[in-house]
This record gives sequence, structure tokens and C-alpha cells, in this order.
Amino acid sequence: MDLTYTGEEEEFRARLREWLGGVLPTLPAKPSPGDWPGRRAYDTGWQRRLYDAGYGDVHWDASPTTRLIFLEETERAGAPYVGANFVGLLHAGPTIAAEGTAAQRERWLTPVLRGDEVWCQGFSEPGAGSDLASLRTKAVRDGDTYVVSGSKIWTSHAEVADWCELLVRTEPVSAEVPKHRGITWLAMPMDAPGITVRPLRTLAGSTEFAEMFLDEVRVPVDNRVGAENDGWRVTMVTLSFERGTAFVGEVVACRRVLGELAAHAKKSGRWDDAVLRRELALLTAEFGALWRLTQWNVSEAQASGGVPGVGGSVFKLRYSHARQRLYDVAAGVLGGAGALDAGQEWTLDRLSSLSYTIAAGTSQIQRNIVAERILGLPKGGR
Repeated sequence: MDLTYTGEEEEFRARLREWLGGVLPTLPAKPSPGDWPGRRAYDTGWQRRLYDAGYGDVHWDASPTTRLIFLEETERAGAPYVGANFVGLLHAGPTIAAEGTAAQRERWLTPVLRGDEVWCQGFSEPGAGSDLASLRTKAVRDGDTYVVSGSKIWTSHAEVADWCELLVRTEPVSAEVPKHRGITWLAMPMDAPGITVRPLRTLAGSTEFAEMFLDEVRVPVDNRVGAENDGWRVTMVTLSFERGTAFVGEVVACRRVLGELAAHAKKSGRWDDAVLRRELALLTAEFGALWRLTQWNVSEAQASGGVPGVGGSVFKLRYSHARQRLYDVAAGVLGGAGALDAGQEWTLDRLSSLSYTIAAGTSQIQRNIVAERILGLPKGGR
């Protein structure tokens, strides 16, 4: 893999840097964490600015190096993150681009890229988290619609979403139908009758997750992505995007945080602590390696038609634990008063780091994937 930048790519970097320098000072103030209508408007407004400037589709259609340049420059400039657009831009949208029909791509992709529509994720259930194939939400075919009943939990951004990427069981588990079969991937309109959303408050006090209850919700058959009962395969495509490329911007952010911590340690006199310097050095090497792995994963995704491979599980496993270590070290560098001075956003990042070994597939699940699909080890007993 060639990781050098061409003259054309460096020109792209310069144009993007100039555009960011002009547009970022004109953005409105960022809404408070609990103002979800305001956050949706802020996040979709930023996505619309990207779209109008020709950067809206960089997550999907740009070359690997162009995409990495975009993520590097926007993060370094302090540009808004995808926010409420996360599921649509980084999960559902790429899945529909890879697996959807021409009509589905035409219907859903441009509204995501323009910031017109927001998606949420309806995968996990109270009894089906890491063991996602145990899901029980049922969809019964009735003519040209599915009638869906059941419940979901940890439904990301359900409070502001227009659409939900929804996993349902269209065939019950039996001796002939193992649990990984009989699952179907649907795009469910969030304004359909029968949907109840109840926000869940996290350790950080935020409510970006929700419980969702479905009572005979009708979803058109035309909203099915992939074949009926082939949803597990389509889901693996979605999860490969979630684990392989969705955290790219966060790696850049963590490398920036490391630089800020080193600067703070020097200013506060903590730099004389040899143990602290060693921890910062190890983390710098760790995130440097993760950035190289990110480049490889993005390049491999491009070479394989846009779908990341199992290398995403290697990345997810290492990144989750490295991020927790980073914020453990940060707490030591800043101390109690320093953490307060760093502001609410730092505190939220510190608390959210605790969830990374669970979110998007637990570390145990990632180890199983690496063992079985990369190392070729036999499956253990279930």
C-alpha cells in the first residue's frame, strides 16, 4: 500500500484547509448536550455545508488517501464531528450503497449526504447484545408490507431520527433454521404508527441512546435491503463499516489529545515524571500504529469494493483499550482541578471512553473474530 500523497491530493488538502479556515468562524455556537433538536440542526447544517462545498460524499466516493486527508484536516481544524449523522453517514448509508438496489440508493443516499435525513440503529435488544443473532423482534409478511413487533435497546439517535436501520426475525429459529438465518435488514420510517421511543440516560448524563418499542409497525417490503432472511450477511457489512472505518476521525482526535497532554505536562512541571513520559510515549506509538492500521483498513475497503474486512476487528480491539488508557493517563496529568478547567467536553470524552470495550461489539467478540477469521483457530464451545 502506497501511503505517500500525490500532488493532486496535496492540492486537495490545501483547498480544504483554506475552506475550513473561512467557514469555521461563521458557524453558530454549538448547542448544549441535552438540546437534541438543536444538535440535530447543528449537525445536519454542517453536513449541508460540506455537501454544498463538494465534500459531502468524501466518506464514500473519495480515494482512501483523500478521505484520510479530509479526516485529518477537519479534526485538526476543530470542525464539527458527524454527530447525529453518525449512523446514516457511517453505517446505514455505506450499507445501502453496497447492498441496496438502484432505487434504494437513489431514495436514501442523497438525503443522508445533504443532511436532510437522520438515521438511527435498531440492532441490539434486551436479550441480544453481543449475541446479536439471538434477536427476537418479529416481522410477519402481509402482502407488500412487514408487520413488525418487538423491542430494541441502545438505539442510537432515535430521538431525532427519520429512519432506522432495523434487524428483524422473518423466520423463527428451529432445528432447520439456526439463529444466524431468518434475519432481515429493513429501513423503517420513524414516523410510522406503533413506534414508542424512551430515552436512556448514560453515565455522562446524555441521552443519545433509547429504548424503542414496536407494536405492529408496518414497513414496506420495498424497504428491505438484501434478500429476506439474508439480513445476517447484510449486517456483517454494516458492522464491518462500524468497526473498520467509522472511528477514523477519533484516532486523529486522540493523537491531538496526546499532544495537548504533553504540552500541559511541560507547562505544569509534570514533564519531569519519567513514568508519565513513558506512558505518553507508549500511547504516542500506539496511536501512531493505529493510524497506520486505519490507513490500511481504508485502503483494503476501497480495494474490496468499499466494504472493510476483518482487520476492522483488530483495530476496534486495540483502539478501545488504547482510548481508555489515554484518558486514564489524562486524568493523572490534569488532576481534579485540571479536568474541570478542561471543560465539559473533556469530561464527557473521559466517561464515554469507558464504553468503548462494549460498544460496536465487545472486546470478547472482537477476540473471537480475530481468532476464528484471521488466525484460523477452531470455534470454542458456546
